[in-house]
Amino acid sequence: MTIQKSVLKLTIYKGFFRNPEVILKAAIVHDWLTGMRGGEKVLEALCEVFPEADIFTLLHIPGSVSKIIESHNIKASFIQNLPAARRLYRSYLPLFPMAIEGLDLRGYDLVVSSSHCAAKGVIPPPDALHISYIHTPMRYVWDMYREYFGREKGLKSKALGLIAHYLRMWDSASSSRVDFFIANSAHVAKRVEKFYRRGSQVIHPPVDCGAFSVLKNPSRDYYLIVSAFAPYKRLELAISAFNRLGGRLIVAGKGPEEKRLKKMAGPNVEFSGWKPQDELAAFYGNCRALIFPGEEDFGIVPLEAASSGRPVIAFGKGGALETILPLNNEQGYAPTGVFFREQTVGALIRAVRLFEDNEERFEPASIRAHALKFDREIFKERVREFILSKCNGSSAGR
Repeated sequence: MTIQKSVLKLTIYKGFFRNPEVILKAAIVHDWLTGMRGGEKVLEALCEVFPEADIFTLLHIPGSVSKIIESHNIKASFIQNLPAARRLYRSYLPLFPMAIEGLDLRGYDLVVSSSHCAAKGVIPPPDALHISYIHTPMRYVWDMYREYFGREKGLKSKALGLIAHYLRMWDSASSSRVDFFIANSAHVAKRVEKFYRRGSQVIHPPVDCGAFSVLKNPSRDYYLIVSAFAPYKRLELAISAFNRLGGRLIVAGKGPEEKRLKKMAGPNVEFSGWKPQDELAAFYGNCRALIFPGEEDFGIVPLEAASSGRPVIAFGKGGALETILPLNNEQGYAPTGVFFREQTVGALIRAVRLFEDNEERFEPASIRAHALKFDREIFKERVREFILSKCNGSSAGR
């Protein structure tokens, strides 16, 4: 590869890799820009590593993401101009491969994709280095297909099956366009190996620990959920559990499941919508514990709660196993949360009661100290080091 042969000693400066002889122009590719969730927080940190990089995406709703991201030159695909794309962009899923492949990356030497859907399938220039930060292989057609489309019946179900088959083939084949993968967790690294037959380096996503703090006199009179309302988040488990427990539960977020979830919720369950960062920090700091009922690829939200010194009651699978220290752990660490091992209402109720019986064992200072290991600056430094090592000619990882 031309870049790997010509660049010997590099530093990151204003979004480019440079030495006295070579300037490498960087592009960041992200699936879509419609709100600030976990993937966008990773993108924001990448924007700080590459402050002059152009951003390419399937769809951009101006003003929906942070000022750091919006300050970049953003170029969207043809999905941007399709009817009702802002509300129904997921309905255009079968067109995503064509749209992402249509992005023009000529003139870029370094391509960094941030992908949970199609971004990693972008076609880089022949001599460009493509590094993909993979949040998950396309979840809609691999491990989460049943959660998203399992309710469909008849002809629609058969049509979705055909589309999913095509997307799986494309997703697997397009992985060869990536030179090196970074996985957001060991959990995702296993899926990258299974579905793409590729190795990856694990670098956990960034947590903006400085935006959260341990409150001196927290109210601790409610449990908290912070989540998009998507099927795989399994919020109905928490709502059903608290309908039976009777304790106060605040649900911060929005999404396609909102109407169904509100309909099933009792009077003790409150829906607050998405909150700006300062209000969200207060929500975290004052909660008794965070409820995290879904299986996540990684999960930044539990670490935001931990940055506020608050414990987490989580389903014990996926990325949560890499970020939460449970009660009675063999290593003897101060606990940061409680796991429930089955995604059932009964199992979650038992976990809440176990937490309440041992609540005094959760020390806010120790919980925050654990979260600091995942701080944003640590993420940025690890990403810099990884990319520099690959630009300096390493061929490991393919």
